[in-house]
Amino acid sequence: MKETAIVHAHNASHVFRLWQYFRVGWITYFGFFFAATNTIVITYYLAIDNMPFLQEVFPTFAHYVTTIILIGVPALIGTGYIHFQRTPAFKEESKIRVEGNRHDRRGILNRELILLIVFRLNNLLVKKFNNKKLTEKELNEIYTLERKIQNYKNFRTISGPILSDIDKITKK
Repeated sequence: MKETAIVHAHNASHVFRLWQYFRVGWITYFGFFFAATNTIVITYYLAIDNMPFLQEVFPTFAHYVTTIILIGVPALIGTGYIHFQRTPAFKEESKIRVEGNRHDRRGILNRELILLIVFRLNNLLVKKFNNKKLTEKELNEIYTLERKIQNYKNFRTISGPILSDIDKITKK
């Protein structure tokens, strides 16, 4: 990767980087804890504390919290499992993330490129190991591929709009 692309990524506005860290911390950790605590306290004091038949089931706040944890945690784990493994929702979320994030897209394209190169080189190595001579066309393909890869390595960017550059290498 070009040195300027690396430097550029780290010289971006630190305010936005800090804002991202703040949002992740708030949503993932503090927001979860705050929302769970808020829900348990409100439901107990607004619903259970005012209904005598529910007070018999949950005589104290501690009984209610224990029951919520014993039932709620496994239920939420099951819901998360179903979300990831049994519904098409996670697959679609992943597609959207890749479509919207050129960094993820770049990784996928790079892996496809590597697989293509490995496949081509393996074919040539098998031929060479079987003591067969490489044709002039095959030798030219190796040199062309080497030149394209070197050129790609020297001029690729992550933040730039150049994603079609891989097509220049993969197409014969």
